[in-house]
Amino acid sequence: MDDASKRPKLKTAFKNARTIAPLYTSGPVAATQDGTKIVTSIEEHALLTEVSTGVEICRFAGDTEAITSMCLSPSAKHLLVFTASMSLRIFEVPTSTTPLEKPVQPIRVVARAHDAPVHVCKADPTSTYLASGSADGIVKVWDIVRGYITHVLKGHGGVVSALAFDYHQDPSSVNQQRKMQLITGSVDTRIRIFELTDSASRGTGSQKPVAVLEGHVSVPRGLDVSLDGKWLISGGRDSVVLIWDLSAMQRPAKGAKGKGKDKVAAPTLAKTVPILERVEAVGLLRPDEDLTGSSSASDQLRFYTGGENGVVKIWDGREGNVLFTLGGEHNKISDDQETQRQIVDVIYLPATSSIISVHADQNIMYHSLSTHALTRQLIGFNDEIVDARFLSSAGQRDSHLALATNSSLIRVYSVSDFDARLLEGHTEIVLCVDSGVNGTILASGSKDRAARLWAPLKSESNGSWGYGCVAVCDGHAESIGALALSRLAGTPESHPHAGFMFTGSQDRTIKMWDLAEVPLACVTEEAAPVKCKSLSTLKAHEKDINALDVAPNDRLLVSGSQDRTANVYEIDYTAGGGGRAARGGLRLLGTCKGHKRGVWAVKFGRAERVLATGSGDKTVKLWNLDDFTCVKTFEGHTNSVLRVDFLNMGMQLVSSGSDGLVKLWNVKDEECVTTMDNHQDKIWALAVSHDERTVVSAAADSVVTFWQDCTEEQAEEKETKRADLVLKEQDFLNYLELNDYRRAIQLAIAMGQPGRLLSLFKDIRASAAEGPMPSTSITGHPSVDEVIRTLGGSDLAKLLRYVRDWNAVAKTSIVAQGVLFAIMKLRSADDVMQAFGDEMRETALIEGDGTSKGAGGTGLKEMVDGLIPYTERHLARMERLVQESYMVDYVLGEMDDGMFDGDHDDNME
Repeated sequence: MDDASKRPKLKTAFKNARTIAPLYTSGPVAATQDGTKIVTSIEEHALLTEVSTGVEICRFAGDTEAITSMCLSPSAKHLLVFTASMSLRIFEVPTSTTPLEKPVQPIRVVARAHDAPVHVCKADPTSTYLASGSADGIVKVWDIVRGYITHVLKGHGGVVSALAFDYHQDPSSVNQQRKMQLITGSVDTRIRIFELTDSASRGTGSQKPVAVLEGHVSVPRGLDVSLDGKWLISGGRDSVVLIWDLSAMQRPAKGAKGKGKDKVAAPTLAKTVPILERVEAVGLLRPDEDLTGSSSASDQLRFYTGGENGVVKIWDGREGNVLFTLGGEHNKISDDQETQRQIVDVIYLPATSSIISVHADQNIMYHSLSTHALTRQLIGFNDEIVDARFLSSAGQRDSHLALATNSSLIRVYSVSDFDARLLEGHTEIVLCVDSGVNGTILASGSKDRAARLWAPLKSESNGSWGYGCVAVCDGHAESIGALALSRLAGTPESHPHAGFMFTGSQDRTIKMWDLAEVPLACVTEEAAPVKCKSLSTLKAHEKDINALDVAPNDRLLVSGSQDRTANVYEIDYTAGGGGRAARGGLRLLGTCKGHKRGVWAVKFGRAERVLATGSGDKTVKLWNLDDFTCVKTFEGHTNSVLRVDFLNMGMQLVSSGSDGLVKLWNVKDEECVTTMDNHQDKIWALAVSHDERTVVSAAADSVVTFWQDCTEEQAEEKETKRADLVLKEQDFLNYLELNDYRRAIQLAIAMGQPGRLLSLFKDIRASAAEGPMPSTSITGHPSVDEVIRTLGGSDLAKLLRYVRDWNAVAKTSIVAQGVLFAIMKLRSADDVMQAFGDEMRETALIEGDGTSKGAGGTGLKEMVDGLIPYTERHLARMERLVQESYMVDYVLGEMDDGMFDGDHDDNME
């Protein structure tokens, strides 16, 4: 009995606690000024995300066309979106951080804002105007709130590539009025400056620029103006940044009085800064920006650039040199990968002293200007996820999650806030990952025929984190598709080092590696990794090796292959030391045969000597390790089983398959307890946390789902509901005993128990029929009449729905007709219509949806349509019964005349 009481309870339910879904695929990105929220593009939708938690707040409804340009007003009140359909959609941005289930609809849609696609748009600093530049060289200025065009600016020689507002104090004006200018760049390499004045907007002709700047030899991609309006900076794909002096424009010279116009001095080119890379984004930093942790001189002119090298460079504009670089220079692997890592946009947030860089490989990085560190990274799209493992940091188990995706870069997420890092080292796609030394060491295998080991970087004062490559295992002739680390390495009772590792390859061999020299922490990312030594090589299978696993005691190894078998080996390992070299080898103990397709997953039991395998034949099999016989088979998946793991001291199994489902099994009765569904494609990755309360599934649909054990919560909720129901049932009986029909009827409606209501109305009708005096009440009791007369709106609507259901059954139709008659007599038609309106408003309030206005009439019509046919049928049946009763009266009358009246007449004679 004691042993049974110590056994953990079987898990019966898991809930979708959190999800890592695609955040950004391509297109424009916008961020709030305080850096707390970011708006990204996913196909035709815009997505609002809270940066600190990585939680999706809402989605903005699209028009089925891709987003070509997008911006947030500086006040963060409006989101302005242009799509490939040339429409302008204006949204109000939610202020709450509570996630919204339904997409946010636009408050205004301009169906054809331009005649060509819009590639750039910009809101002015006052959040009043929006400038948009299209591919046909037209720039329009919009009033954001009212939605009309204030200016149309023509004359550009092609696609408009950059926009910037100049809104500064005019020192020449006596009343210190502010003036606004719009600066544009296009593919004709010219930069134009337009005055945005009321007179210009009222002009009948096309407004001409006050200045045209020529200096670039390629398309300008970025424009920015200093706060005082003295400096204009422009960067382009000609690999230079030009600094223009606008101060001359602020001191206009009086021209000919006859025309009444002022001649404006043209801006001058103050400096040309060679950037030595194509510039995709450029901007000026605030003069008071603290770049080094100390105060800076306000007269400095500093700017940032981002381009093809994938890093943000901070420049001194006066000296023309680089102050520092944000982000690491990537090792050039191929031209294609180098193109993917280039920067496509840079967002400067003065309020938080940070820079956001948006990269072509769908990664968004936050950099601190004061510490020069990477503070946060958002991964937009993970592509096809093929493997996942939990990692642990100092003092915290399962703090990070490592993902192998369809890329040479390994993704590592912080589980708490989804902050991510990319591990760069492999030159081909990473196929598998595993963790060891209590979860602190990460191992990865790739198509580049090498395995790498990663260790956490030593913590720095700026709070940054990451992983660095500490070892490389190179020696296979084909891709490494499976690997497994020692389970006891790093523990005090074992070895203080990483122990050993096994790798399985498409060359059909298993290699054993000695990891004794591998450090358990990485000092710097630039440190040279250790070259590991292979202890043994074994030809294991006739086809590709798909999976490997090491037993919890480090004594056994199992390999699963496409040849439909799983081999179990005994591990022989002796650590080196004292001048003695490490030794290791494998000895085949047995083969598990029985699957009809290739074996995709193998896993040892943590508590018992059992082995679980998952196969392409849609089954999970459990094997006895003493004689290698199959003891149980679990059938339920509709496609290949790709991953399997144990839970609850081996009493349960969890599996994932190509059908996009995760299934939880009870081992004892071979029963599927629950099925978890949140994926649209093959689930290649499955990871179980150390406390077994969280199961992570990751699939080819780029979605990672955190399934959390909610068995106890569900049991408590059921018990609470049961206890509450018992109390309400007792209250209902008490109200009936006290003839408190009002509370009894309201409680039955609140509990959603039409059966109790039906019994109540039946009993009242029976009591009225059996009474000594006929009742004058419509329902049979005056108190019930009063309840129906004063019943609340939503309760009346629910009662009518119950009546409709009762009316569909002949046995209960008499009660239904009685209650319906009472409602029609005691309530007006307006009351009934109002009741359904109240019900819909309550439903909308509960669901947080304000779109149900006027839906009450629809509910009433459906209810009436359900009542009329059955009521007509009941009426026809009653009419037939009445007609048949006349026949009975006639027959009885005829029988009476023939039998009694005739005999009486004869006797009289």
